[in-house]
Amino acid sequence: MSHKFVKRLFDSSPWPWQEPNIKQNGVVFSYVLGILALLWFLSFFINKSKNGQPPLPPGPKALPFLGNLHSLDPELHTWFASLSQTYGPICRLWLGKKVGVIITSPALAREVLKDQDTIFANRDVPAACRESSYGGKDIVWTPYGPKWRMLRKVCVREMLSGSTLDSVYALRKRELRQSINYFYNQAGLPVNVGEQMFLTALNVITSMLWGGTVKGEERISLGAEFRHVVTDMTELLCTPNISDFYPGLARFDLQGVTKKMNVLAKRFDKIFDSMIDQRQKMNRNAEMGTNVGQESKDFLQVLLKLNDKADSKMPLTMTELKALLMDMVVGGTDTTSNAVEFAMAEIMNKPVVLRKLQQELDTVVGKDNIVEESHIQQLPYLYSVMKEVLRIHPILPLLVPHCPSETCTVGGYTVPKGSRVFVNVWAIQRDPSIWKNPTEFHPERFLDNKWDYSGNDFNYFPFGSGRRICAGIVMAERMFMYSLASLIHSFDWTLPKGGALDLTEKFGIVLKKKMPLVVIPTPRLSNPTLYE
Repeated sequence: MSHKFVKRLFDSSPWPWQEPNIKQNGVVFSYVLGILALLWFLSFFINKSKNGQPPLPPGPKALPFLGNLHSLDPELHTWFASLSQTYGPICRLWLGKKVGVIITSPALAREVLKDQDTIFANRDVPAACRESSYGGKDIVWTPYGPKWRMLRKVCVREMLSGSTLDSVYALRKRELRQSINYFYNQAGLPVNVGEQMFLTALNVITSMLWGGTVKGEERISLGAEFRHVVTDMTELLCTPNISDFYPGLARFDLQGVTKKMNVLAKRFDKIFDSMIDQRQKMNRNAEMGTNVGQESKDFLQVLLKLNDKADSKMPLTMTELKALLMDMVVGGTDTTSNAVEFAMAEIMNKPVVLRKLQQELDTVVGKDNIVEESHIQQLPYLYSVMKEVLRIHPILPLLVPHCPSETCTVGGYTVPKGSRVFVNVWAIQRDPSIWKNPTEFHPERFLDNKWDYSGNDFNYFPFGSGRRICAGIVMAERMFMYSLASLIHSFDWTLPKGGALDLTEKFGIVLKKKMPLVVIPTPRLSNPTLYE
């Protein structure tokens, strides 16, 4: 491979391998090329020496040093689906030095996520994620074991249980009602649904985290700062990084991804420290009886109590506490807002679905009342809409990649220890051999309650399965249902004159709409005071 080709790859690939302002001279490229050649030779030699093992899964031909990096398509979920049509339900890519394995069938997903769950219940932590999660100390990236079990128990039992979520309902309601009021004040004007719902989700999450700690103008300014940082952080998390494909080069941070993420993470850390200091001061005042009035419970209060009373054998450290806060902020914003935006777009594309939803809401809630979370259990058609949105547009189309802790066999092929395993839930949930008219938005397919998202059915598992199934399912369900019900119940929605409805997806860690949904709200409730 010529020096000229390597330079072209780093400077002008359609994937953002490197920022345009970073230029490498010939000496650096020669150094990089030499390391890559050595790594490739060692990999080839080691693989040749493994006799008696089943082969690696089939896959496209790979170039020396680069593997298949040169042919990656930015829309990974659809490209991976097309590879499975050629190479079968399990196929292999060389991602630089790393082996990538793509799973695209329910049977093989079961092998990975259930039959060999313990082996695959680990992560290959990208450099950017390690930087943003306090060294991978959060629930998403911590290796499977006692520490991870402790963190998950904290999340599921103490933070995301039904009783805890009930206790902070007032905070969620306050933020959602503010958004409904915003849309009311914009009646007759085009609004960007995704942008507003991102802000809503962010305000809901931060209110649940420290709603009783921060008030008034400080809460508003914090929301604005978080919005900018979360947006920048998610963009960095989607950037393909040479440090991940060639771990031996990670120390050089050739694209500057780690450095940029470190700057963003420090901004979060400063905010977290400020919130923790304020809450600890409030707790001390409460103990001395100097607090006036009843304080709202929030997650930060719960976590600090766990930090104070933690089991000495497995303490919840302050670093782990802040990593959990980071998970909640980053993981609970884009996911909810994008799901609601996809739902609104699909519903508007099918007026009959919109009419059915509004009829159900008018029957259960009434046009002289507002939606409460207590209503959502009485809305089976809305529940079916949510399930269908998560089928056709799963928020994590490849889940979070798994990483086997030992070399094993899947589908008759060797999956090496440390490889990056992608389970293409997007493709499985659009498989025509499983789903009738799979690309059609048809909520009625879920009305019989045959499908759920417990992770036990590998035809439909939008939240994953096994030990690493999403810890926030209960909260995701509540936020999605409550938000969508309020939008559909409170307003009629139309496209601006000359506007077009585009359902095209854009791949990322979190699946997004390629074109923002811009629509016009028209109030439909009987009394203007219901929008206050």
